[in-house]
Amino acid sequence: MKGAGARLLCAAALFAATVAASGSDVLIIPVEGLQPSDLVDSWGKSRGEGRIHRAIDIQAPLGTPVLAAMDGRIEKLFTSRRGGLTIYQRAADGRLILYYAHLQAYRRGLAEGQGVERGQVIATVGASGNADPAFPHLHFQMMATVPGSGWQDGEPVNPYPLLTGRAALP
Repeated sequence: MKGAGARLLCAAALFAATVAASGSDVLIIPVEGLQPSDLVDSWGKSRGEGRIHRAIDIQAPLGTPVLAAMDGRIEKLFTSRRGGLTIYQRAADGRLILYYAHLQAYRRGLAEGQGVERGQVIATVGASGNADPAFPHLHFQMMATVPGSGWQDGEPVNPYPLLTGRAALP
C-alpha cells in the first residue's frame, strides 16, 4: 500500500492508540450545550475550489462557548482567509491535533503553549474567514499525527461518529 492509503491506515492506527490510552470518555462535543443529536455529518461534502470537507460544521448561535474537546495544549492561534480566527490544539499525548475554525473570539488570556482541560472554554462560535455570516458555526477537524510533528500536520479523522456514538471507538 502506497501514498494516501498507507497514510490513512497509519493515521487510523495512531488514533486507535490514542483512544485506547485515553479511555472511552476522551472526547466531548466542543460546543457548549449541544447533544449528539444536534450534530450533522458534513464530512466529505464538496466545498468551493474543488475541495472536500474533512471536518464537521457544528451550528450554534454566535458567541456560544467553544470547549476544548479533550485535554491538551494550545499549539497555534492563527488567522487565515478560509478559517478566519482559528485554534490548533494538540492532545496531551501528542497524537491528535484538533482544529477549531470560524471563531468569533478567543477566551481572554488564551495563549500558545497553554495547557487546556477537556470542557474548558477556549473561544466562542463565530462566522469568521469564509464562513457564511448567516450560518455561525464551529468548523471542527481532528488530525491523527505523531508527537513532535508540526501543528498543521496530520491525517484527517472524521469526528462525527465519535462525537455521536454512532461508531465504536477504535
